[in-house]
Amino acid sequence: MPDIRQDFDGQTVICTFEVTPGSAQDVVDLLQDAWSTVISRQPGFIAGAVHLNDAQTRVCTYSQWRDRKDYQAMLRTPEMRERNRVIHGMCKSFEPVMYEVQAVF
Repeated sequence: MPDIRQDFDGQTVICTFEVTPGSAQDVVDLLQDAWSTVISRQPGFIAGAVHLNDAQTRVCTYSQWRDRKDYQAMLRTPEMRERNRVIHGMCKSFEPVMYEVQAVF
């Protein structure tokens, strides 16, 4: 489970996927499978979550990693490269952004 703290010294990554209501659940299913079988088993993975908005037009993932290099190494694995090609093909857009926690309330 993600532990959001201001003193977290790892890497936080939030990815947003713009989808259509017709493809939203398929994208969520593919992401959940990737997270349970590949991503969560990678070195440096701490925690993550998959979110879907009410309109089913955006999927968001939140993940925490020991450091940026661990996240980047996961993206470079052959299995994730193939999975990402399929997932991205179902999305209007995809944007991964690396963040640092500034405050927690």
